[in-house]
Amino acid sequence: MDAASIQAMIETGLPGAKASVQGDDGVHFEAEVVAEQFQGKLPLARHRLVYATLGDLMGGAIHALALKTLTPDEAAARR
Repeated sequence: MDAASIQAMIETGLPGAKASVQGDDGVHFEAEVVAEQFQGKLPLARHRLVYATLGDLMGGAIHALALKTLTPDEAAARR
């Protein structure tokens, strides 16, 4: 598994989302995901949306995924 594949799966599964994924060892990854779908959702619900885009790869090919999930407004406020 590689970071580019994970990024593509997240962005396909959450239309309009922008994902940035890092991870050099092929099993541990970090991702920042900015998506309108996160609006009004608590962090756990946001993470579940991302995990759903990865399906059975979570806990398998992807051993660990550290997530930072933001709405577009939250991301803009950080700049």
